[in-house]
Amino acid sequence: MKPVDAYLAEILGTVRPLDALELALLEARGCPLAEHVAAPEALPAFDNSAMDGYAVRAADIVDADDRPVTLPVVGDIPAGEVGVFAIPKAMSARIMTGAPLPAGADTVVPVEWTDGGVARVEVRRSASRGQFVRRRGEDVDAGDVVLRPGVRLGAAQIGLLAAIGRRTVTVRPRPRVAVISTGNELVEPGTQIAPGQIADSNSYTLTAAAAEAGCAAYRHGIVPDDPQAVMSAIEDQLLRSDMIITSGGVSMGAYDAVKEVLSQLGTVRFERVAMQPGMPQGFGVIGDDETPIFTLPGNPVSAFVSFQVFAVPALRKMQGLDPMPRAPVRAALTAPLRSPEGKRSYGRARVEPREGGELAVTPVQGQGSHQLAHLAWANAFVIVPEQVTELGAGETVEVMVLEEPQGVVSTGGR
Repeated sequence: MKPVDAYLAEILGTVRPLDALELALLEARGCPLAEHVAAPEALPAFDNSAMDGYAVRAADIVDADDRPVTLPVVGDIPAGEVGVFAIPKAMSARIMTGAPLPAGADTVVPVEWTDGGVARVEVRRSASRGQFVRRRGEDVDAGDVVLRPGVRLGAAQIGLLAAIGRRTVTVRPRPRVAVISTGNELVEPGTQIAPGQIADSNSYTLTAAAAEAGCAAYRHGIVPDDPQAVMSAIEDQLLRSDMIITSGGVSMGAYDAVKEVLSQLGTVRFERVAMQPGMPQGFGVIGDDETPIFTLPGNPVSAFVSFQVFAVPALRKMQGLDPMPRAPVRAALTAPLRSPEGKRSYGRARVEPREGGELAVTPVQGQGSHQLAHLAWANAFVIVPEQVTELGAGETVEVMVLEEPQGVVSTGGR
């Protein structure tokens, strides 16, 4: 059997990052950035008001806490005002949020601190110099690098790009992943299930997992255990995919059509990997574009674990990201856990914080490769090394976190 690390290294040595593209901002949502982005101008570009109120000199209202100070109002400054505006000493101007601070003023008094006057305003509280003023460049200075390669563009990042005047941005596109389930026993969820049939869960699980990994994921659906049908489905998906993932048909059975078809290509290798669950694995590249293809086991838990251990790092590399962005966390095991000798085990478990900041991890009761209900309760894998066959309650173990439970911060993150 091939060690897990050696098999993963071969995969990462084969896949390559997708070519960068220039996309409109909203089209780039969810994509990793592929350039350094610097602000061409300061943000804000000018001193402006943080409140609806009155632009004043702080020195003119220094006594307002003891007795109200009345100032003439010499004009209104709405947001979007582009004309030059100034106020003399002992004067004020009504100003709206976001409007440019007039020359001569150094402070904004919120309207709530006044009587709201139009021709004259009574100021009832003093304010320090610069209060409620957004200074030019206090968010970003001209020339500052505001985003770096590898950042996945979400709403906040896209908003920042728009704020500094960008209409397009260079990104690594989201990998297009096609998911195919194979097996004569599979039927669509919701249909009548006859004896010997099962509802296809793998294609739904893996398509959702690919989407969670930042991909544009497509579910092809069920393909029977027929070599011609399998090859036809794979060839169809090559036209629109950056990666293909199949499940089922890779073991040693008489009807393992995926293995039969892809073994003939010479570019896909089938291995027995020293892991549990998920020992039978296949990986290679196919087609003129050398599209990566993962052939995962048919058991639902095996397929999901294999996807997380092997496909997710490959997809991250394709997006120009660190394939292994975070190290496992350490947690105290709450119950014993067994593991086969010579295999790295990925025990499904739930990790949760304890008082004092420590983590506890509880293995699920059902560790079978078919037990989806227990997988759905888990949020982590307990990683049991190849040479370890049994772990006792209270031992500290390494945990691969699938989702961040409240209070859990993984080490080595970026």
